[in-house]
Amino acid sequence: VFILVWVGSGVVTLNALLLRGQISFFQSVCVLGYCIFPLVIAAFCSMLLQNILLKVIFVCVGFTWSTGASVGFMSELVPEDRKGLGVYPVWLFYVAIAWMILIA
Repeated sequence: VFILVWVGSGVVTLNALLLRGQISFFQSVCVLGYCIFPLVIAAFCSMLLQNILLKVIFVCVGFTWSTGASVGFMSELVPEDRKGLGVYPVWLFYVAIAWMILIA
């Protein structure tokens, strides 16, 4: 997971820089790392409660919360006409984390 966060942050930073955004690698690591906390809570609750339905609900709520928090910040860093391209890797990053929680 640690390497996934660093590689994901690198991809998000590279994408934002290619879209003429203003972000550093460490800003990306901080934002993605801070906003992953709801998914960490979802993973912990899923580990305690072994019910599949509750696991899916926790992960969906954590994913929505994480994505909403980080997309709000990341969308401010790229030009207006490229916001969708700028936040797609962020969404994909959290989808990968949420999927790892669901299959664990």
